[in-house]
Amino acid sequence: MLKKTLLLVSAASAAFALHNGSININDKDLEVALALDLGQFNATVEPDTTFLGAKFLKSSDEHSSSKVEANGYYELDFLMKRAVNSSGLYAGIGVKANFAKVNDNSFVTIPLGVEAGFKLPLALPTTIGASVYYAPESLAFSDAESFLEYRLMGSIEVIERGSIIFGFRSLDTNFKINATKEALNYNKSGYAGFAFAF
Repeated sequence: MLKKTLLLVSAASAAFALHNGSININDKDLEVALALDLGQFNATVEPDTTFLGAKFLKSSDEHSSSKVEANGYYELDFLMKRAVNSSGLYAGIGVKANFAKVNDNSFVTIPLGVEAGFKLPLALPTTIGASVYYAPESLAFSDAESFLEYRLMGSIEVIERGSIIFGFRSLDTNFKINATKEALNYNKSGYAGFAFAF
């Protein structure tokens, strides 16, 4: 599965003038993400403001609720963001569509969210940020009742267009399991990795 995922990332970057890609890991999990800057394809869209992305997370059951058997988590996302004057601050709004199979149940949700970040005035370009995405019952399908994701993240650009990334994520969902609604944590863990801009 890892080889297929890496091949997909390589093929997508060659075919689509990839804006940025990242890979992060911890001792048990692997996450791969792609984001296309739509401003590179459409002259009416300002560059670095509108993104279409995809993400894959292979989660370990050691970073999940005890009732969760780890399976792949898949996501498509759309994000619009803008810089706030020249303050180093940016803010964005987004929507996602995600899918995962947990035990014999599957969830599909369409969470809405906000993101924000701040570029610190340091010698190496350093950014810290956070995001929160939530899907209430009206945006939850299949066996899902709701979904909540939050992340804290940071990056340090050590070479031009190449950054070290680090962060913490939590993905929670409520499921219809055995005719009851149970809150299950799909993944809660810290991570580190690399991001590359093209």
